[in-house]
Amino acid sequence: MSVDAYGPSSQTLTFLDTEEADLLGADTQGSEFDFTDFTLPSQTQSQTQASQLDGGQSQSQALGIEPVQNGIGGVSQGIGELTFEDDEEDAFYMKDLPKHACMYCGIHDPACVVYCNMTKKWFCNGRGNTSGSHIINHLVRAKAKEVTLHKDGPLGETILECYNCGCRNVFLLGFIPAKADSVVVLLCRQPCATQSNLKDMNWDPSQWQPLIQDRQFLPWLVKVPSEQEQLRARQITAQQINKLEELWKDNPEAAIEDLEKPGVDEEPSQVLLRYEDAYQYQNIFGPLVKLEADYDKKLKESQTQDKIVVRWDVGLNKKRIAYFVFPKANEEMKLMHGDELRLRYLGEMHKPWSGVGHVIKIPDNFSEEVAIELKSNAGVPAECTHNFVVDFVWKSTSFDRMQASLKTFAVDETSVSGYIYHKLLGHEVEDVVIKCQLPKRFSAPGLPELNHSQVYAVKTVLQRPLSLIQGPPGTGKTVTSATVVYHLAKQTQGQVLVCAPSNIAVDQLTEKIHKTGLKVVRLCAKSREAIDSPVSFLALHNQIRNMESVPELSKLQQLKDETGELSASDEKRFRTLKKQCEKELLQHADVICCTCVGAGDPRLGKMQFRCVLIDESTQSTEPECMIPVVLGSRQLILVGDHCQLGPVVMCKKAAKAGLSQSLFERLVVLGIRPIRLQVQYRMHPALSNFPSNIFYEGSLQNGVTAAERTKKQVDFPWPQPDKPMLFYATTGQEELASSGTSYLNRTEAANVEKIATRFLRSGVKPDQIGIITPYEGQRAFICQYMQFSGQLHQKLYQEIEVASVDAFQGREKDFIILSCVRANEHQGIGFLNDPRRLNVALTRARYGNIVVGNPKVLSKQPLWNHLLTHYKEMKVLVEGPLNNLKESMIQFSKPRKLVNAANPGGRFMSNTMFSAREAMIPGSVYDRSHMMNGGTNFQRELFIPTHDQLGYIGPERAYTASLPVPVGMFIPPMQPAYQQQMLGGRGGAARRGGQKGGRQKPPRYTQQNTSQMSQNSLMSSQASQDGTQPYSQGPLTQGGLSMSQPFTMSQPGLSGLSQPELSQDSYMGEEFKSQADMLLSQDSTYQGDRAFFPSQPLSQGGQFSQY
Repeated sequence: MSVDAYGPSSQTLTFLDTEEADLLGADTQGSEFDFTDFTLPSQTQSQTQASQLDGGQSQSQALGIEPVQNGIGGVSQGIGELTFEDDEEDAFYMKDLPKHACMYCGIHDPACVVYCNMTKKWFCNGRGNTSGSHIINHLVRAKAKEVTLHKDGPLGETILECYNCGCRNVFLLGFIPAKADSVVVLLCRQPCATQSNLKDMNWDPSQWQPLIQDRQFLPWLVKVPSEQEQLRARQITAQQINKLEELWKDNPEAAIEDLEKPGVDEEPSQVLLRYEDAYQYQNIFGPLVKLEADYDKKLKESQTQDKIVVRWDVGLNKKRIAYFVFPKANEEMKLMHGDELRLRYLGEMHKPWSGVGHVIKIPDNFSEEVAIELKSNAGVPAECTHNFVVDFVWKSTSFDRMQASLKTFAVDETSVSGYIYHKLLGHEVEDVVIKCQLPKRFSAPGLPELNHSQVYAVKTVLQRPLSLIQGPPGTGKTVTSATVVYHLAKQTQGQVLVCAPSNIAVDQLTEKIHKTGLKVVRLCAKSREAIDSPVSFLALHNQIRNMESVPELSKLQQLKDETGELSASDEKRFRTLKKQCEKELLQHADVICCTCVGAGDPRLGKMQFRCVLIDESTQSTEPECMIPVVLGSRQLILVGDHCQLGPVVMCKKAAKAGLSQSLFERLVVLGIRPIRLQVQYRMHPALSNFPSNIFYEGSLQNGVTAAERTKKQVDFPWPQPDKPMLFYATTGQEELASSGTSYLNRTEAANVEKIATRFLRSGVKPDQIGIITPYEGQRAFICQYMQFSGQLHQKLYQEIEVASVDAFQGREKDFIILSCVRANEHQGIGFLNDPRRLNVALTRARYGNIVVGNPKVLSKQPLWNHLLTHYKEMKVLVEGPLNNLKESMIQFSKPRKLVNAANPGGRFMSNTMFSAREAMIPGSVYDRSHMMNGGTNFQRELFIPTHDQLGYIGPERAYTASLPVPVGMFIPPMQPAYQQQMLGGRGGAARRGGQKGGRQKPPRYTQQNTSQMSQNSLMSSQASQDGTQPYSQGPLTQGGLSMSQPFTMSQPGLSGLSQPELSQDSYMGEEFKSQADMLLSQDSTYQGDRAFFPSQPLSQGGQFSQY
């Protein structure tokens, strides 16, 4: 009987969802019926089978799959109308598919599949459920670049390579259609497609287009499987693809079924908002640090490069220096000064040799060379130049120190004060004030005068054991930090330890503190002692060199410098003397500056620091911050800005579990209000407008006038002369960079070069122009394009800094050009999605800012939509040639109200970026996303945040006095860690559930919390700890704010004032207009609002006696 006979009836087939396991296991359909075209059972069948069958054995029998070629047409035609759905991936078996079937989805049409030469696997050119095609996804994840087409495909068995140079990197390859014939020629993007001799060969290089567009091979090269084929194939998600690729790294034979095995891909436990004790804290962060360490080690050790050519030199200190080009095998990993590399010689001209050195030069605009200084000159094969191998030497130091600090925090009671211990773990503690003599003048000698918000910050910080200072861009964060350190050191409470995650940040701060006249020691890592910095003279190793008091040490040092080595006995004596001097210098210093990881240096091991200040703390992970904290801190100051970039965590698993959230951020989420600096001195007022409104609730005031930030002599065609900013609309398409993991956009690069050239011609110095792009691929392309295709001299372009957003954090330039790169149909905008990245990119320029991008694509994202709308309103969204810019007529949808789902209400980033994992997980006990819609209609748990007693008007009293209260003036009670129930109606009761995860410490030490709760509460009492007490949702008690009033309290957490015209001084009411009131003394009896409340006595639990 022919298969065709089954065609029509197959439309009405239904699969019974049977319970009997034996029926399914049986061979229900004999193999004489060759249903060759079934690749998927229907949904009902797959569900029951998946649960009842272990292997794929009986499945393939049940479907009778045997690769038979005849009669397929009829079956597929008849089955065409069936729609196959798939819920369970394991119901799809690869068993009888041909070798060239796609490893992800099983599609095996020879015209649709491509062979990866590196991993020896086949993949199709279909997208399935992912944003890119399966072959591109694989090449990117496996870091593979070479492919071959199938022999039965239309183009035969072809290895894709450049016609001119033979390069096989598909991410570099593109084609030029020849004018005459229907021939195309494949050429690589650089340098072959840009060569001038192409024109002679009847090809037009401007027609060059990449082979991969929108993360998919062009359809004429590799056919895209039809919709129907893709529906019938295995449905695989992007998540499964990632897991499968990870699995293949260890076991290349793994199949998708192996993902289901236990033990594959276990997620680490998430970080919490509050911790029971330091042991729980250590148990959660310890594994995350280990994950990151393992990932880092694997990454660095996979970086080995061979066939390296070395150029030898001798440094001033008689040490050998090796120069070589170290191709970046991996974009993720940036080479840093001080990294250790091992150089090995494998040639025949010298006996095998290996030597370790640390990096003293990294690739820059001038040359791509890396230089390492060797530790020892013994046996260096300086006459050989070829056949070297370079390996990374991975050091576990920083991770070991993080683990040690977590352990110290848990075990050693003297590591931090009791107050800081409880605060860091998120317990409720009664606030304390440090009794200290406040200085008459807050500004420090040698540093600029402070403005009112800086004075307020310094004064408040000196009186508190734990404070956060938020420094938006250009607000003088470093000066404020240095002033705080000066006053702390003068109060003679012992030495001050000053840390920051990066060496650059530490150096900047060290320089400022040194200007105040304090004795500063800069402690460097041993591996960085050879690297020069502006504060080298303050570095411990240099101060020892210059010590006159120990002549014996100086002599030995001189001898060592001259000969390079010392005899064993001399070396021993030298080390002993050096140790003594180090100890002496460190003990006599007022301030010791080092990186966070450097604070774990054994030389500081026995020392205790009462005062610890951590600058840029929002850029370090929590365990990294803990290294300096556990050195005995009694007063801790964290400085940073959680609206700018956070810490860099390489391991995605650890980042997802919450390692990428800084301690500063978690404390903000816990309700500790950062003191915000408010006057920015960097940007032209027009440039600070948007970042201030979107990221800082309109609170940034300008400390510079437009006239001070206008360069009259620079002739640049600004569309609005009084607003030195523009968005230059371009429409070029993005392309994958040669690594496959990054992007570039040639049209944008050409426009960037035109703009940079225009600036250079109008007299701007090249070192005052910065070009920012989020993508390494675009960075490299712009550098090379400007130097080879720029209209001016190559040397000028070399001095323009082109770097990523991350590299520009904390720095500024006169003019910034931002290249957005992304322009596509399916991919989204990747990196640009991160609001913090956008904030940093927009706030680097002092005199002028130019964004080059594709508005059509960018406007789909709400935040960029706001930015584009802002530019359009300012009439600076333009297109056309530079010398004839016209306002762009492009239309995009009206910007939606920006709501960060994790912190509803108010403005976009109104109270921090909640990346606290609990606040992010939808539906978890911390999820607040259901409290949107203006945020009026939800209940609040009682949780008293801490306030400064100065200038604080309690909400309960402001409303009784029926004052006109600005929206969001009060710090709303911080949401504690339980689920909040949303009530539909105004009436009704809510129970406070004790769901798991919603742990909260009972109040410690005093009855004060309780008295505050009963008297100052905006909501009902928290007295019943068992959480069963219902309360009414009608007008609230205590003359407080009635829910029926048309007044929206801004979101839980920490909104500031949501109205731009209000000063956002964290604790100041609008009433305190005068400077005198702002600089109030710390007298705790001061009642800023006494004029309004003559009759109301201060309760003993009230805010004023809170400390």
